[in-house]
Amino acid sequence: MTRLLINIDHVATLRNARREAFPDPVAAAILCETAGADGIVFHLREDRRHIVDADVERLRALVQGKLDFEHSLDPGIVEICCRTRPHLATLVPERREEVTTEGGLDVKHHLGPIHDTVLQLHDAGIGEVALFVDPDLDQIAAVPDTGADAIELHTGEFANASTAEAQTHQAGLLADAARLAHQHGLAVHAGHGLDYRNYPAFARAVPHVAEVSIGFAIVARAVFCGLYEAVRDMVRLVRHPY
Repeated sequence: MTRLLINIDHVATLRNARREAFPDPVAAAILCETAGADGIVFHLREDRRHIVDADVERLRALVQGKLDFEHSLDPGIVEICCRTRPHLATLVPERREEVTTEGGLDVKHHLGPIHDTVLQLHDAGIGEVALFVDPDLDQIAAVPDTGADAIELHTGEFANASTAEAQTHQAGLLADAARLAHQHGLAVHAGHGLDYRNYPAFARAVPHVAEVSIGFAIVARAVFCGLYEAVRDMVRLVRHPY
């Protein structure tokens, strides 16, 4: 059964918009787990635009399920992840000017730095390291050479498809990518833009997905029905997508 990890970054975004102490993303993480989430995702960015260092420490202490620490290859952030020792570290590209992560890592052209970072994370005792990648077969074929344990498929193009035909095409790319990763012995994760509307089509099309990371859609729905109910709705959908 596919696991559901909730990204709580946007709770921190709301808090930081007014430089307040609330809403507390750590309290949100605990509520997400109470509502049935299998784990929590957060992205510690270099500019600290949402999650900040104090949040990381509290998340590590209080989250009971799987904790996924997303971060760039920045040495300072990597060192924080090594000290935190989450269950999963997911390496993502990062640009200061982007609103959210816009694409996957270029594994082929940054093989050396990625390999060294994966080794550093493993040496720190982090049991699983994933690379956030586009559904590009050449990129995925390069992942085993980095020593990573998993990929997280970037589902943004699928989520943003404007027609049924475009969505079907993107789903096919994701399915092929998932099969190749599985053949290489990599765990398959997925995330970015998945929501209540498009998740069933994704689940029907893409095999081997062990876990999905979903955040913005849940936080947005929570404005209207509350976080507990928004999480419960997504839990039910991920458990029974057909």
